[in-house]
Parts: sequence; C-alpha cells; structure tokens
Amino acid sequence: MIMPSHDPAMPVSETTSTPSARNLWLRIASAAILAPLAVGAAYLGSWPFSIFWLVAAIAVWWEWVGLVDPAGRHVVLATGACALILQAILIETGHAAIAIMVIALGVLAAVVTAGRQSPLVAGGIVYASALLVAPVILRADEAFGFAAILMLFAVVWGTDIGGYFSGRTFGGPKLAAAISPKKTWSGAIGGTIVGIAAAIAICQLFGIKNVVSIGLIALALSIVSQAGDLFESWLKRRVDAKDASGLIPGHGGVMDRLDGFIFAATVAALLGVVRGGLETPANALLIW
Repeated sequence: MIMPSHDPAMPVSETTSTPSARNLWLRIASAAILAPLAVGAAYLGSWPFSIFWLVAAIAVWWEWVGLVDPAGRHVVLATGACALILQAILIETGHAAIAIMVIALGVLAAVVTAGRQSPLVAGGIVYASALLVAPVILRADEAFGFAAILMLFAVVWGTDIGGYFSGRTFGGPKLAAAISPKKTWSGAIGGTIVGIAAAIAICQLFGIKNVVSIGLIALALSIVSQAGDLFESWLKRRVDAKDASGLIPGHGGVMDRLDGFIFAATVAALLGVVRGGLETPANALLIW
C-alpha cells in the first residue's frame, strides 16, 4: 500500500546505482509519513477515517481519468468526486447500503459525461469507490473494525515488503512477464509468506487466536493484493504510462501505492458483509 513497492526482480547489482538508491530512500521517507497517518486514522475511526480514504479515493479518481482520458473534462472529474463525497457522507450517517447504490449512479454519470472513453472512465468510479467504501464499512464495525483494518494493512504491506526483498534476493522466473516484467515467482511467494505471518501476528495482539482461518484469509488477501498490483501494471501498459502520477515522492501516484490494497480491502469487505451483513463485517471476517 504505502510501503516499499513489490517490484522484486531487479538484479542486485542495479541497487547500487545512485538513482535507484535515491528512489528507495524517497520511498522510505514517504512511507514513514504516510503509514502512521493511515494507522492513526484507523485508530480514530469515524469521520477522520472516512475523510482519509475519501481524499485517497478522489486522488485515485483524478489519476484514473488522467491515465485513460488525458483530455478528460472537468465535469467528469467533478461528477466522480461528488459521487465519492456522497458515499462517505452516507456511510458515516448510517446509510451504507445506499452508499453502495450510489456507485451505480456514479458509473451512469460517468458514462453520460465521459464521451468516447466512457467505459474505461466509468471503471474508475468503481475502482475509486471500492477504495473508499470497503475499508470504511469494515472500520464501522465497533468491535473488530480497527483489528480488521490493521490486519489488512499487515497483509498488503507484508506482501509488498516481503515480495520486494525476496524477489531481489532470489530472482528467478517471471510472474507475469507480459504485464510486469520485474515481478518474479520468488517475490510473489516470499511476499505471501510475510503477509500471512504479519496478519497472524496482528490478530494475536487483538486476542484473535484462530490461526488457521486467519492464515487462510491472509493467503487469499495476499494473492488478491498481488492481482491488484498486476491489474494496475496492465492498465498503465495499456495507456503507455510509467506511473499513475507523481503525487507521492519515490512511489509515483496514489494508485501505484494502493492498487493491492484496493483489491484486498474489497474482497475482505465482501467476505465480511456476506457472512455478517453491513452491521458486523469485521467480526465476520476475523472470527470463524
């Protein structure tokens, strides 16, 4: 998410170059600022948490439109931002079900206003909305919301960091060379192992002892997180872009840091809602 990127297959010899070293230090510095902000917002919950993810979602929406429709109209951006703001207000006022319906309205508005790029632009509404709605719905569970968000952070950050270092250490066959040529199977496996271990450790701190079920959930979320990373790599290749933007020094754009988290949080929220409804999704996600 906002930790060093899972970009594992670069040969070790390249790490000594000045640009690479400087970029790594920029990533570390950015993560040192953004990670505590994310955890602090999760601890506070309620409006601070919703506002944190609303800002991130609007940034992702802006980056998405910039990628798929560089000549995008201001009305498209404004329409999507209004849909996201309305979703945040609805969730925080106890109308999560209506907030989910607003996603469909946002898609319809994007189709109407975006012109020839409307299918791709409309996809950005779903993508940005998932980033906002999924974690906020999970955090709204008073009993286990904070634990669920920290577990999500642990999986995604653990997967990124573990993948980064195991991939650089072991190298080997490419994971998906046509989409992201720097990612390797060793990075994917190493990242998954670290993500699972981190999730179990976080849950232990909250007294959640069902190690097997947490491990299986973390396994699924780690795989989904990496799929999200690959999805954004595919999207950037499709539009011939290196980064979503330059908003975060050393990291690229907000999309570049949250691609895996968007997918993992969405799957976690869906699983929690299916098992526990909109009232106790975090409890249903963590307690089996």
